[in-house]
Amino acid sequence: MKLYTKGGDKGRTSLIGGERVAKTDERVEAYGSVDELTAFVALLGDCIADTVAADKCSSDLRRINSVLMNVEAILATGDAGSDKVRPIEADRIAWLEQRIDDLQAQTRPITNFTIPGGNKIVSLCHVCRTVCRRAERASIRAAQSHKVDESALVFLNRLSDYFYALGRMLTEILDAKEILWQP
Repeated sequence: MKLYTKGGDKGRTSLIGGERVAKTDERVEAYGSVDELTAFVALLGDCIADTVAADKCSSDLRRINSVLMNVEAILATGDAGSDKVRPIEADRIAWLEQRIDDLQAQTRPITNFTIPGGNKIVSLCHVCRTVCRRAERASIRAAQSHKVDESALVFLNRLSDYFYALGRMLTEILDAKEILWQP
């Protein structure tokens, strides 16, 4: 099987279900942003792999990337493909909320806004958080014009909070300096 199909040479692509749309379609932009997030989450996992935090984070990040692939599929679904992709299950969102609570319980209370920096891995958590927020905004734009299962939007909204909480927890585990905004 060849990697290239030449089907997109004129700026169009297929959604799940066969519908052909412009590569500038809101759904394509949204699932492309989630795809970028998936790559950054994998990079974060690779960077964490050689640290004391590996056991605490690696399985979470693999699970998150699996759900993100489902989010991409939801966003890449055309009208004829609506029966081909399942929504994000409520227990996956509940799991993410529990992980956020667990991470928050391991850190000092928030007193100021956090400025990214202080450690490469912590900074990468902030990259994941901000890319996630952009993917969420793109997904919301897609949902304004097309049918997008709300579970994908909820998962992305929670996920950015997870990366913030993860960055704060890693700051402590890696003995990094947390940079707080002093207005």
